[in-house]
Amino acid sequence: MARAGLLLLVLCLACAASASAGGAHRHQRKSRPSARLRLVPAAPGASLPDRARDDRLRHAYISTRLASTSPHHAHGRRAAETSTSTSPESSAFAMPLTSGAYTGTGQYFVRLRVGTPAQPFVLVADTGSDLTWVKCRGASPSSSASPAPAPAGSASSSPPRVFRPADSRSWASIPCSSDTCKSYVPFSLVNCSTTPPAPCSYDYRYKDDSSARGVVGTDAATVALSGGNGADKKAKLQEVVLGCTTSYDGQSFQASDGVLSLGNSNISFASRAAARFGGRFSYCLVDHLAPRNATSYLTFGPSDDDSNTHGGAAPSAAPAAAPSRTPLLLDARMAPFYAVTVDVVSVAGEALDIPSEVWDVRKNGGAILDSGTSLTILATPAYNAVVAALSKQLAGVPRVTMDPFEYCYNWTASGTPPAVPRLEVRFAGSARLAPPAKSYVIDAAPGVKCIGLQEGAWPGVSVIGNILQQEHLWEFDLANRWLMFKQSRCAH
Repeated sequence: MARAGLLLLVLCLACAASASAGGAHRHQRKSRPSARLRLVPAAPGASLPDRARDDRLRHAYISTRLASTSPHHAHGRRAAETSTSTSPESSAFAMPLTSGAYTGTGQYFVRLRVGTPAQPFVLVADTGSDLTWVKCRGASPSSSASPAPAPAGSASSSPPRVFRPADSRSWASIPCSSDTCKSYVPFSLVNCSTTPPAPCSYDYRYKDDSSARGVVGTDAATVALSGGNGADKKAKLQEVVLGCTTSYDGQSFQASDGVLSLGNSNISFASRAAARFGGRFSYCLVDHLAPRNATSYLTFGPSDDDSNTHGGAAPSAAPAAAPSRTPLLLDARMAPFYAVTVDVVSVAGEALDIPSEVWDVRKNGGAILDSGTSLTILATPAYNAVVAALSKQLAGVPRVTMDPFEYCYNWTASGTPPAVPRLEVRFAGSARLAPPAKSYVIDAAPGVKCIGLQEGAWPGVSVIGNILQQEHLWEFDLANRWLMFKQSRCAH
């Protein structure tokens, strides 16, 4: 999953904010010199067709997983046995968030410290993952995986970051006989020995021929609080469910140390952290082609209602625009993904004729937000309508051919950049998303732009990818089941 959004597991079973009303997170007013993440190029020459292919594979994973049934979904979402009841804190914590475009991936990365003493890791932020995992001591690619040599002086020339459970005083193994392993850990292995007790093991199989194998336990995560008193303090999240990956295959895992699970799951990091910090989390995605030092934050906890800006921008005399709000569908049928209801899609102010069942989760449709998919993928009826409307508005621009897109244009042919028709998505509750033109008519090559959407199967789910989400603040209010969003510069 680290490359271009690939949590695409080959299984026979299923199976890949706005600031709260008024403002920005208080932690983002401060300068954080350590926010720049050290990443290793996974595939420096990765092309846009490669990313599009990866997105299609991830969409296949999502569709398969949602189409399947599993016992723990059928019986509702019980609290994992590792959870503990805690009172929500008024403080918040944030993790630096950056685009991984320069590594050859379409992912976004965060830094997390786990264990006691704490060890830092760079992880893919994934709203479609149940399980947080890191590479562990002894983890290495198999002989079939042949990573590309890293440039001299790159981060990959330094010793790899690996987690050592034996060195962590807070690590505790989860037995394979536990309810957590049997009911909540995705892709746990069936064989289980109770004498002596065996650890909970997993074997991920990704559709790009990558895989990750290891054992599951719990450990502490250290986070930096930003509580509004001018001084940052550290806190520990205890008993975070953590996968210890001891073996992996494929180029997908060269750019990161693992995955941070932000999915709707009892064992995900998002659920654990939100339960303690205000019942919510938010992120703001910088432009996917932003330079390496453009950093925003993934935040858990309440936002500062007195702030008018986000992402380090200077305060404005004018009040900040109120965020849009739509119900967040935390439906067991859609877990671990976050679903929303789309009411209308319009292009150039004209509502498109898209059958309502395309957006209905009860009729094998629906729409989800996914941080691990780059290009937005629309079920066939929606894709056809949107692309037809956009291409009609761009009919006067010379066409060029560029895989994998259906409509690409010579953007410099006339000397004057053509006007891009406005795309708007209206969600339930009249919340309106009007992404910047560059998020759906994307740069594909020098002087060439393409309609950056892909077609997904129908029946099937539509996926709002991270490019369409960029330069917006998205807040997932898990406690009250709301998704809030607003436009933002994001970059710190």
